[in-house]
Amino acid sequence: MKVVGTIQEMQSACRALRLAGQSLGLVPTMGALHDGHLSLVRASKATCGVTAVSIFVNPTQFAPNEDLAKYPRTFETDCLALQAGEVDLVFAPTVAEMYPPGAVTWVEVAEVSDRLDGASRPGHFRGVATVVAKLFHIVSPTHAFFGQKDAAQLAVLRKMVRDLNFDLEIVGCPVVREADGLAMSSRNRFLQAEERQHALVISQALREAGRIVASGVTSADQLVEKMAAVMREQPKVRVDYIAVADPNTLEAISDVRQGGLLAIAAFAGSTRLIDNILIAGRTG
Repeated sequence: MKVVGTIQEMQSACRALRLAGQSLGLVPTMGALHDGHLSLVRASKATCGVTAVSIFVNPTQFAPNEDLAKYPRTFETDCLALQAGEVDLVFAPTVAEMYPPGAVTWVEVAEVSDRLDGASRPGHFRGVATVVAKLFHIVSPTHAFFGQKDAAQLAVLRKMVRDLNFDLEIVGCPVVREADGLAMSSRNRFLQAEERQHALVISQALREAGRIVASGVTSADQLVEKMAAVMREQPKVRVDYIAVADPNTLEAISDVRQGGLLAIAAFAGSTRLIDNILIAGRTG
């Protein structure tokens, strides 16, 4: 496994791989890796000849009141996990490398960036889209792998790739959960034991909504009410949003007969967590 810190060296290494005819998978991360990230690595290795992982805590996607300073940084442990996962390249640039003095160019994906997490975190997806666009230009992957847990991010990046004609495939991979149902997240390590127990209500609310869809309920209003009712059972978890949306545009939909995204964002203590499930469209 080769660890690279500069854009020039990463571009050179990736260019050589592409010229050799290799398919190249990219897994962008902010480090603090868990099995959710490693599932993306496994998906890349099953699809591509070479797998690259980026580790970069991107400051431009954090608002001033968010957790940039305390975001976990576990680079050495991350590298050991990636080496065990037989990753070929790790790109770990500094902030100055990615955002040199005088850099003023941003990538903004209008409309979709203002929904769900974008509505709660203004400017967040401008930072995400900008850094991911830079990574795509640096690495030139054939495939890029992202977790479905970050459903709004996935929608924003798919739109960016379509609009800017990036020559790559975005691959969305399933949410990976702990044994008790909690969606894996680097932020889970911020949870106190009691807060973690309280946070299970998020996945419980989604499961209950999925259950009533299976029983024949398709109304978005009824699904939102079911999720809200479950969330109210745990008053120590503060809801940010509960949504039933189109997974591609993130616009609210009235029913899930053609499929949909059920999504929740909520705070357990001071830690903001997100989770979602996809509903398949009905046939016949």
